[in-house]
Amino acid sequence: MEGSINGSLNLIGYGLSAIGGGIGVGLVFAAYINGVARQPEAQRVLQPIAFLGLALTEALAILGLVFAFVLE
Repeated sequence: MEGSINGSLNLIGYGLSAIGGGIGVGLVFAAYINGVARQPEAQRVLQPIAFLGLALTEALAILGLVFAFVLE
């Protein structure tokens, strides 16, 4: 067929989930920086929480990538 578009919407869905992951990481570290700026002595408590939030957010983005290729 002339003029038809072939492809998969799965990769568009992954692109949207990657944007969501980027926004999530930005929000996690914005909250971390804000908390440390307000109370520098709380850095030892907030830093592991921030890295846990980073890991969970990135894990969801990687899971979206896996599902994009599995469902293709």
